Amino acid sequence: MAALEFSHSIDVSVDPESLYTLVSDVTRTGEWSPVCRACWWDEGDGPRVGAFFTGRNETPARTWETRSQVVAAEPGRLFAWEVNGGWVRWEFSLEPVGGGTRLTESWTFTPEGQNGFRERFGDDADNQIAERTDAAHRGIPETLAAIKKIAEGDQLPV
Repeated sequence: MAALEFSHSIDVSVDPESLYTLVSDVTRTGEWSPVCRACWWDEGDGPRVGAFFTGRNETPARTWETRSQVVAAEPGRLFAWEVNGGWVRWEFSLEPVGGGTRLTESWTFTPEGQNGFRERFGDDADNQIAERTDAAHRGIPETLAAIKKIAEGDQLPV
């Protein structure tokens, strides 16, 4: 079984360090994500490798929470986390371009995660996997557009 992957990029007129500060602040995720409505760090944690946070997701059909752990935190370059012990990996990579940053959001639904869905959802697993895949394909461009609007509107220094 192969990993399911998707990524998309957008150019933002903000320097990589300032944009990293924004995207690594998971408490702001609800401002840009079409599904994740809120995130909060475990007490005293923040954007560092090994830190844990909880996310609350909402769709018209249901609400659920996830546990995530930061697996990469390189200011100005990369911020990534894994959901449910490695079932899914989300990543923001930042690359300087011109006077701003190319921000890429990537999603990987691992074989481990797909197997976990098969155990959790049984006969409905393929539908659940397809729903998550479709949500990533639709949501990542929406998320990036919202981050760009927030970052450029916040007048972060370049």
